[in-house]
Amino acid sequence: MKLKYLAILLICSLITACSANAVSPTDTVKSDNSPDSQAVAPVELHVFAAASLTETFEKISKAFEAANPDIKVILTFDSSGTLKTQIQQGADADLFVSAAQKQMNQLEAGNEANTENLDCVLKETRVNLLENQVTLVVPTNNPAGVSSFADLGTDKVNKIALGNKDVPVGQYSEELLTNLGIWDAIQPKVTFGSNVKEVTTWVKEGVADCGIVYATDAFSAGLEIVDRAAGDLLKTKVIYPGAVLTNSKHVAEAKAFLDYLQTPEAQAVFEAVGFAIPDK
Repeated sequence: MKLKYLAILLICSLITACSANAVSPTDTVKSDNSPDSQAVAPVELHVFAAASLTETFEKISKAFEAANPDIKVILTFDSSGTLKTQIQQGADADLFVSAAQKQMNQLEAGNEANTENLDCVLKETRVNLLENQVTLVVPTNNPAGVSSFADLGTDKVNKIALGNKDVPVGQYSEELLTNLGIWDAIQPKVTFGSNVKEVTTWVKEGVADCGIVYATDAFSAGLEIVDRAAGDLLKTKVIYPGAVLTNSKHVAEAKAFLDYLQTPEAQAVFEAVGFAIPDK
């Protein structure tokens, strides 16, 4: 009888132990087939854009991502010339927006400006997105008393901040000052920046008496505009083209972002800082 009693106790203890390790109906078990393990990372869309688009693109990309949570926009800003070089060297880029037609022309197959026989622009995706204006800006309180582009050739000005020849704003500046007949004469006064943001910073900090930047950069930096390029001073329109690139790994997403840049919501952001929308 004692042996029978002990056997019953042993069986009960084993049942109790197994029950303690059993999973109750309310427990959740995560396996490799759970929704969390199957979550797909968002597509990384690499957008190369001119430095003068920094503030607007950062704002617009956040709105685009909110509407398209499966896409992560990765922005790279620099001078259009630098970005053009990186693209032709095979940089990981899906979309390019330049501050001038020149750099896009140099990447587009069949364009007469494309002397290197490049084929970086996806056919039928290129559009003219924006138009800007070239302006003369001064630091707070305008210590040198600069009031016009013509003043750059006078004793009023000791130091001028301009973009270099590889930067669209620098190319526009050279055209403007050449047409004014003072380009060669002012060279000893000029400090050249690698992009428009650098020029803007030098003026804002008072390193230069004045500088030539886009109207939108003057707005973003809170700089005073004392003159604007118009008429015969600058015949080349400041147009920003955008296009999907042929080496894009995410063509559909790149086209979607380019389309979004042309929506009323995005255009309102551009126009708020001084961009104009060019005629198609």
